[in-house]
Amino acid sequence: MTDTIAALLASASPDAPAIGAPDRPWLSYAELADQTARTLSALHSAGVGRGDRVAIVLPNGPEMASAFVCVAQGAVTAPLNPAYKLDEFDFYLSDLKARAIVLPEGYDGPALEAAHKHNLAILHLSFAATDPAGQFTLAVQGTTGLAPDTAPADADDVALILHTSGTTSRPKIVPLLQRNVAASARHIGASLALVPQDRCLNMMPLFHIHGLIAAVLSSLAAGSSVWCTPGFDAMRFFGWLDTARPTWYSAVPTMHQTILQRSARNADIIARAPLRFLRSSSASLPAQVMLELAATFNAPVIEAYGMTEAAHQMASNPLPPRVQKPGAVGIAAGPALHIAHEVENHLLQGGTGEVVISGPNVTPGYEGNPEANAKAFFDADGLRWFRTGDQGSLDEEGYLTLTGRLKEIINRGGEKISPLEVDGVLMDHPAVQQVVTFALPHASLGEEVAAAIVLREGQEVDEAALRAFAATRLAAFKVPRRIVILPEIPKGATGKLQRIGLAQKLGLAP
Repeated sequence: MTDTIAALLASASPDAPAIGAPDRPWLSYAELADQTARTLSALHSAGVGRGDRVAIVLPNGPEMASAFVCVAQGAVTAPLNPAYKLDEFDFYLSDLKARAIVLPEGYDGPALEAAHKHNLAILHLSFAATDPAGQFTLAVQGTTGLAPDTAPADADDVALILHTSGTTSRPKIVPLLQRNVAASARHIGASLALVPQDRCLNMMPLFHIHGLIAAVLSSLAAGSSVWCTPGFDAMRFFGWLDTARPTWYSAVPTMHQTILQRSARNADIIARAPLRFLRSSSASLPAQVMLELAATFNAPVIEAYGMTEAAHQMASNPLPPRVQKPGAVGIAAGPALHIAHEVENHLLQGGTGEVVISGPNVTPGYEGNPEANAKAFFDADGLRWFRTGDQGSLDEEGYLTLTGRLKEIINRGGEKISPLEVDGVLMDHPAVQQVVTFALPHASLGEEVAAAIVLREGQEVDEAALRAFAATRLAAFKVPRRIVILPEIPKGATGKLQRIGLAQKLGLAP
């Protein structure tokens, strides 16, 4: 039982604050334990118990955080994006084989319609604005009709089920065991030296591994506190920073860049903020942004490398006095990390190849997908390795630098081009605020290089000047043939820039 979410919470001081939110009293660890008992009782009354799958469709905030933590101690959690349409809810509820769903009281949207279609037990969540953050009641509608196993979850039970993004094919189901998420929460806490006095400001979506594990569960595993916002909002960020008094926050690079745009007018708040560090994950942080963040907030910026199949964290830049290397995603921070041949099942000694990991936080395998598992896992040097799909290399100090997703590497007539390399060059132009390089279909070459750019406020530059600037630093075949300047680059549901399919989204490809 030591490798479970319940065990993670057991050592915290009962009276210590656990979960907070704007304009709400704090929920203590003792109150979180009471909330867990009430939640599991409600699940059991609906015929849902250990091993049963519970979809959670709630807006970002403290109730989503505590619902995940509470439900996961006696059933399987399956958080879903509340913005999904009916067809998406229909697919995911069916694919997950969900038995019940948690919905906000009064919700009458497509998730409810899909739940009725699949005969799910429905748990309506309600709370009062005066309640401690994350405290709620569940009203049960319907039952699965089966007597549940009411035993608490153990280390080998599934705690969390998520889908891969599925940009090019059917999304794969990623089951994460209690031991996987517990290990990852501990790894994150160790790499960030979290202590009970720390406080995380969470803005990440809580249907995503970054927010669930890196912000919520790692904080609770350390006996510290997490302050849950309704989601990222650049206009409200600095007010939250002043109110919550966090020692850290974690975000994706696009969020950090938006925060930087508003930092000058909020210098007084930054000066009194007790930030011990800033964390960035879920996409590569441009070196220029890392340096600007560190200078602006006078705090180290810890870039980490994570993915769903690893219950989030795989590598992390270390805290001072060890160095943070701009452009690198850090050193192994939990699982063993190596570079492997991109096709053959063996490890490489030096050079560039596919990043592979092995450790207690790694999923045992995709559910019901032996073909995907055969491609994703292999045995070498006495360990079972998972292929991340990322290309990169390790330096002599063990710092990992990513070249890019293997499926995002641009193949221009046989020449392989790293989008991250082109990003890095264009980000050095003084007028450029944000850039994403992507593949543009080409009739004879297969793919050509293109880039979408957002300019800094008040700056002007044209496509020809940007191409000329890139040509001074890149070989001719790497220089983007098309550069589009946009007010905003389209992002995915979690705030990440998405290279695949961007040419079609921007109307640049058939």
